[in-house]
Amino acid sequence: MEAIVLVQLVAAAALISSLIGGAAGEAVAQELRQGLSVAHDQSYSQFQPVLADPTGVFALGFLRVNSTMLDLAVVHLPSAFPLWRAIPDRPAPWSTAASLSFDGGLFLTDRAADKVLWSTAATSASAGDRAVLLNTSNLQIQSTGGSSSPDVVWQSFDYPSETIVQSQNFTSAATLHSFDRRFAMRLGSNYFGLYIEPPPSSGGVAAAMYFKHTAMEAKAQIVAGGGPTYARVEPDGFLAMYQREGPPADVLSFDTFNRGVRALRRMTLEPNGNLRAYYWNGARWALDYTAINDNDRCELPTTCGAYSVCAEPSGSCECLANATDGSGCAAAVPASVASSLCGTTGGEVGGLYWAVRRQGVEPVNKELLRSEQAASATDCEARCERNCSCWGAVYSNGTGVCYVMDYPAQLLVAGDDRKMGYFKIRSLEEEGTRGHGGGRASGVKAALLVVGVAVVVAAAAFGAYRVWDRRRRSAVDARRQIGAADDGLSPGPYKNLGSFSSVELTNSFRR
Repeated sequence: MEAIVLVQLVAAAALISSLIGGAAGEAVAQELRQGLSVAHDQSYSQFQPVLADPTGVFALGFLRVNSTMLDLAVVHLPSAFPLWRAIPDRPAPWSTAASLSFDGGLFLTDRAADKVLWSTAATSASAGDRAVLLNTSNLQIQSTGGSSSPDVVWQSFDYPSETIVQSQNFTSAATLHSFDRRFAMRLGSNYFGLYIEPPPSSGGVAAAMYFKHTAMEAKAQIVAGGGPTYARVEPDGFLAMYQREGPPADVLSFDTFNRGVRALRRMTLEPNGNLRAYYWNGARWALDYTAINDNDRCELPTTCGAYSVCAEPSGSCECLANATDGSGCAAAVPASVASSLCGTTGGEVGGLYWAVRRQGVEPVNKELLRSEQAASATDCEARCERNCSCWGAVYSNGTGVCYVMDYPAQLLVAGDDRKMGYFKIRSLEEEGTRGHGGGRASGVKAALLVVGVAVVVAAAAFGAYRVWDRRRRSAVDARRQIGAADDGLSPGPYKNLGSFSSVELTNSFRR
């Protein structure tokens, strides 16, 4: 057993050295005081530590993201996994002459441009005396005020990125985002949900909930007006929901629940939109919980994407409308929806979108959608057609229920023929002119240009052939009339056909 632990420690040390680079042996501060500033050193390969926790397991520092970008992060050193990231609004390249300073708050600054990239001042007006990293991975700014029990002015646990760790309270004031910020996890009054996030330029498109877990309230009731709820990953291997300390209102069990596994635990919203929990077993992060199982892949928004239909259980995909070049069925995000989704004209919705009707499809998340009774599929469609915020509606002939979608069509699965869907889909031309899916629109235009050129060239060649054929016939007739010898040669223009045809093709093309 001791040998195994020693091997794991050696492997972890090697990983840390590889992560940090050639300066792994340099001392790292365990406290930042006012006036301190640390410059970004590009000689570090992936991570430059600035502040360490007392155990040396976690470190705050400059992190290289997506090979080229700079971020500030708290990293679990044995696994090189970032448990928290600052995520500046305007990320800077790794080559930026940046610095991290502490002056009552933390400031990540581009020194060359004299511009603050990120700071805690944006979320806290109070100033602290020191910044420390706790052995829980919580980065705190504390104000001592001369007392033995410092006040917490700001802490990273209140502003998670894509991960929460054990003993970290996740409240309704916080949002968990996936690495690329396409998906989010939020806490409601008695539930938590996973959402497809619309970009800031989406013009008011609603976030689409695709997963919801409601508190069972078996051991404690959630009282309306009794204060906000919060969730927390517990060391025993479960996610608990509380309204106040004491018995939890809900227990979401992990695989190791009550198995006596004591380890660092985390829950992460991953780039594919799935929510997973892990624990660190000393060598790797072991999977402990998955919100959406592999057998339910159609429930993941990344399986097929927008404007597509997923077939269960295979997870195969096809486009809602047969218009794709392999790069996706259509863009999911419009540049503006202020008035373009109201009413139809000539088969197009507001001149920007076109309507598609599809039988035999239904939303996989229909229980999470707004629904209402409708007299018929036509009635259901008309309600969506007139609604400026409606992107699609699916009517069930069996129940008479009309499911309304206030986001671009996605999370659709193949159903029975009693389901009839009506969807507003953005045109490819608009994708190109507004900057979304421009590659697809450019590809279509390029293809049309090639076809056009080919038609022009073919017409020119045919014209040249007609001219040549007329002259050939004239030459043959002339030879017959004068009794010329049949030597296989014809008058000048006929013998110089090669150069003649080139000229004719060029002239025809120019015309």
